Order: sequence, then C-alpha cells, then structure tokens
Amino acid sequence: MSVRVKAFTLIEMLVVISVISLLLAIVLPVLNAVKAQGKSVVCKSNLRQLALANSSYANENNGHYAPASLDIFGDNNYRWHGVRDIKADPFGASKGPLSPHLDKVSLQCPAKVRFKQLEYLNPRYDSGGGYGYNMIYIGSKIWTSGYEDASCKDTAREAGIARPSLTLMFADTAAIHKKELIEYSFAEPRYFIAVGKPVTDAWNPEPSIHFRHRRRANIAWADGHADSEKIAKSDVTNQDGTKPEKMNIGWFEPMDNSMFDLK
Repeated sequence: MSVRVKAFTLIEMLVVISVISLLLAIVLPVLNAVKAQGKSVVCKSNLRQLALANSSYANENNGHYAPASLDIFGDNNYRWHGVRDIKADPFGASKGPLSPHLDKVSLQCPAKVRFKQLEYLNPRYDSGGGYGYNMIYIGSKIWTSGYEDASCKDTAREAGIARPSLTLMFADTAAIHKKELIEYSFAEPRYFIAVGKPVTDAWNPEPSIHFRHRRRANIAWADGHADSEKIAKSDVTNQDGTKPEKMNIGWFEPMDNSMFDLK
C-alpha cells in the first residue's frame, strides 16, 4: 500500500510568502515609527534637563543664564557644554558651566545622527552631541551689543524673558560643512541682529535647527518644558550652494526671531 505524503504545492508556498511579505510591509514601518518615537521622547527629556540645569545655574549666578561661549570670536575653547585647553583637544563636558547642574544627562541625541568628524584643529570643529543653545539672545548679549567677544561675557537673566514658554533655549541642531552634517552647538535664529533688531534685508544666516525626528525638531523652552516643531518651507541656500531644507535643517514657523528673542 502506498502512503500519500501531504506537502505544500508551489502555489501555496508562493501565497504564504506573499502574505508574510505583506505583513512585514505593514508591520515594519509601524515598528520603525514606534522606535523613532521612543528616541524622540528620550531626546525631549535630555533637552528638558538641559533647560532645567540652566535655570539652576541662573539661581546660583544672580539670575544670569550660563554663557554659550566666552571666546567664540577668539580662542574658541569655551562652550556651554564643555571646555578645552587648546583647539587640538576635544571639549571636556565635566568642565562645562552646566556640568554641576546635570545628573547623568546625556548630551548625545539618541537619534544617532551620522556627523562627519572634522579635524580638531579645524576652526569649525564642535562636539555638542547634537544639541544647540540659543546663544544670540540667552547665552550672550550679542542681540543688543553686537557680534564681538565682549558681548559673550554677559548673558540674559531669567527675569528678562517676557515669554518663557515661547522662548527657545535648547534644540536639536547641526550644521552643514562640505555638504555633510557636522555637530554645531548653537541654535541660530532666522535673521541676524543689529542694534537689537533683526536685519531682514541682508543675507541669510545658515540655519542650524535639525529636524531629525521624522522632519520635526525637539525644542526645550525657557520655562523648562519640551516639545517638537515641524520644519517650515524655506528657499534659503547656504554659501556652499547647499539647500539646508533638503538635509532637514531649517527653521519652524513663525519664520522670524520671535521664538528666540526675549520680548
């Protein structure tokens, strides 16, 4: 007596494979979205802790926030996130002004952006980990005193911010160098400043807010809360011809300095 062995036909196997492929096509984007959302939540927490640390710094320094960079127009060895002795060294986070106010907070965005590593001696080298500070209005007095070294030695005071919940303190940031992303530790406003006012009829600054979380950037505001903003349409072109929006760098609405300034 012959024994009949049951087996899948070729058509049945192709149907099963098609069903599995379809399920993967449906499930994988959902899993990737959930994973990305989780990283964004951690990033917001990091930024919020930076804002709270800056408020703690202000409480111990006569109401003044931490300086963004005391010597950016000079030796360029002091940052809000760290200090180095010479340009050949990386910035030491333990020496930064916010370090005593941070408890195991990562300065690295969990999104793991592939930043191009520059030579330490390159004057544009930075190592902020992917976060940037509102230097122009909060971490200096550049907005009133001009782009010079003396303006960096004084900072905004907590009492001087009229709308803390609508004033950017920290954000996801990056810069573009030779058409690649590099670390950059300052969040640049939409327009340059002259005598306390935005200059809207001059050349554009290169944007630095990085919308790395599915075309959204995480922001920590001066009142300590954190949320995200969507990238706005922009026709800005960097000096090297790069369109920053194509690399998820730009600004959010409103396209002016109102979410950076102290008014």
